[in-house]
Amino acid sequence: MTTPLLEIDDLCVDFQLPDGDVPAVKNVSLRVKEGETLALVGESGSGKSVTSTAILRLLPELARVRGAIRFRGEDLLQVPSRRMRELRGNQIATVFQEPMTSLNPLHRIGDQIKEVLRLHRGLRGAKARAKVIDLLDQVGIPEPQRRITSYPHELSGGQRQRVMIAMALACEPQLLIADEPTTALDVTVQAQILTLLKDLQRRYGMAILFITHDLGIVRHFADRVCVMRRGELLEQGRTQDVFASPKHDYTRALIDAEPSGSKAPVAENSPILLEASDLRVRFAIKRRLFGANEYFEAVRGIDVTLKRGQTLGIVGESGSGKSTLGRALLRLLESQGKIRFDDTDIGHLDAAAMRPIRKRMQVVFQDPFGSLSPRLTVGEIIGEGLRVHHPEYKRAERDQRVQQALEEVALDPAMRQRYPHEFSGGQRQRIAIARALVLQPEFLLLDEPTSALDRSVQATVIELLRELQRRHSLTYLFISHDLAVVRALADSVLVMKEGRVVEQGTTQELFDHPREAYTRELMRAAFLGEAA
Repeated sequence: MTTPLLEIDDLCVDFQLPDGDVPAVKNVSLRVKEGETLALVGESGSGKSVTSTAILRLLPELARVRGAIRFRGEDLLQVPSRRMRELRGNQIATVFQEPMTSLNPLHRIGDQIKEVLRLHRGLRGAKARAKVIDLLDQVGIPEPQRRITSYPHELSGGQRQRVMIAMALACEPQLLIADEPTTALDVTVQAQILTLLKDLQRRYGMAILFITHDLGIVRHFADRVCVMRRGELLEQGRTQDVFASPKHDYTRALIDAEPSGSKAPVAENSPILLEASDLRVRFAIKRRLFGANEYFEAVRGIDVTLKRGQTLGIVGESGSGKSTLGRALLRLLESQGKIRFDDTDIGHLDAAAMRPIRKRMQVVFQDPFGSLSPRLTVGEIIGEGLRVHHPEYKRAERDQRVQQALEEVALDPAMRQRYPHEFSGGQRQRIAIARALVLQPEFLLLDEPTSALDRSVQATVIELLRELQRRHSLTYLFISHDLAVVRALADSVLVMKEGRVVEQGTTQELFDHPREAYTRELMRAAFLGEAA
């Protein structure tokens, strides 16, 4: 029997904190064979990333690690630090979730890849440059000779992830650890990255340890799957077997957490709440002292109609204009065209005239941690809008409203004295929703509100949004690149590409019978339209 490439036996990781040890990984044992893809799945906090970080011996000093991690028979927990540095990058490489935080913003991408080649292969000068160009070409970066001098911010999200893959493959590793490498990407870019990884895996014969919470990807990408929860390995086996006959209730719950169901349609005679016609948004990309400025048109003549109680889903790739359209409808961006909210033409109102309307139109953003001030308590964050729009409220009345908003989103009002970092991702998103609800709005712009969440947490947030809509007759503009979530939440869908509407219709019509090739491609990329 062939010895596995990677063997983990009884791995335990505890974090030694001032108030006691916290177990993060508990007696995990698994194997990764040469050339195979093993998926490690589970919710946030399940121990997936701690396990992968332990393999690389990159855990913080407060971590106590026990057990054995053997790579080609060599115990990585026992080898000297110098040997571990030789293995990292050379034979074991990593691709992280967010390439923008992994790449140095001050250095050109070519120089960052050259550094890997210099440290591990001793390549310099023209040889290093030629190798970098070859790597960028292999991962599908267009015009690699020109892009070698680009900075990370000059690339798209998908291109930055390709650069990270190029860096990981620079030394042709035998094991690639891919930690949520597609979570922040659109479905089409995600599909491209997965295809790229499979192609490179065949070319180099490497094994992949793929860490994710997206079971849709696992089903189509991995040979075998290991399911983790609260630091324990609950189930493992061939992917098709685990999906067909899960042995553990938690695995079944993860599979069932995939977005499902559909929204009840609004009444035909429901009044129109928001309407826009020939909406256009453009940004100056080059201002000249003499002559005409150059502009980029991000939204190009779009019509939108939203009835009370309706959910309109807007889908498309990054750069398609989804978020720009949403912000323009809320008058957070300057635009041309007509916008009516209820019976008011808001298209040309100034900031002072818009203020009374603002409390009726609220927004929930993608990243709850980034949109919540770390310096304020949850109670202060939720009550901030009340101080602005209802200065007549006394402190006690404000506090009562904050407590009611927290109860609406199924959070304990007693937690309002805590800070955002003390909550999980799903709880933080509920706090962001409570902040919007406390003003009792009629319209909510939901800009990728579930894309940063685990599937199981995502399911609870989706159900919460459905319930709040039923309870308060809310109208949603739901922006997402996750088509499964859009299908579960929206009455109708608008598909955007390059600032224009490619296709629109009811959710059922569009998902069952997409007319445009671009829409069909989006669905195939999301594993929703294989038969299309």
